[in-house]
Amino acid sequence: MKPRTSSFAEGPTLFGDLDEAQPVAVSSDRLPSYITDHRKRLRERFLTGGAEAMPDYELLELILFRALPRQDVKPLARRLLDVFGSFGHVLAAPPARLTEVTGVGEAVVQELKIVEAAAQRLARSRVLQRPVLSSWQALLDYCHTAMAYRPTEQFRVLFLDRKNLLIADEEQARGTVDHVPVYPREVVKRALELDASALILVHNHPSGDPTPSQADIAMTDQIRHAAEALGLVLHDHLVIGKGRELSFRAEGLL
Repeated sequence: MKPRTSSFAEGPTLFGDLDEAQPVAVSSDRLPSYITDHRKRLRERFLTGGAEAMPDYELLELILFRALPRQDVKPLARRLLDVFGSFGHVLAAPPARLTEVTGVGEAVVQELKIVEAAAQRLARSRVLQRPVLSSWQALLDYCHTAMAYRPTEQFRVLFLDRKNLLIADEEQARGTVDHVPVYPREVVKRALELDASALILVHNHPSGDPTPSQADIAMTDQIRHAAEALGLVLHDHLVIGKGRELSFRAEGLL
């Protein structure tokens, strides 16, 4: 079958020819017993042991249950993991890429993106209204949740007040798989507009290796000089990889 390449944003009519049920309530007695029993076992195991008791494909099945109430979703869960490589990469995949996978339509994309948004909001809530420097692990967890699995580079700035509370978390630029354009003047200008006192820069490396490039180092130096000239403090620049991060300050680069 030729892969579908239409984007999610083009609307639900694009998915009318896919064999996908809409997320409506369906009585379990209309399902084959082996599917009903399997779903019941997975839900019970999740309630008893939590996510740690389940491999990635089963956790993904639980998400897909709502989107595909009349189907055995195990093959699709495994197919998604085969295509994207990990649970996190499935959730973070762009809608257009997801719909290229046979069996994925609007309902599946919607469920995956709801879970991704919920995870990011939960991680962010652990950072808001807390002194960032004394909640460093929560900050790292949030950055990894929001950026580690993105397929392209993203540059964010965390703006802090005089007590180092987070007052804004803004995406400044998006780029390609190995480059993102950053304009130091715009970063500092935005800090002044928000009446911020300090900054933390964050960007991701889709390759998974957080080692900074010479361009990363030069850009950070430019922002640091511009910030210092206006009385702003650049606390750190974090590069987020897969499973680990690099801190410019910890590495002596700042």
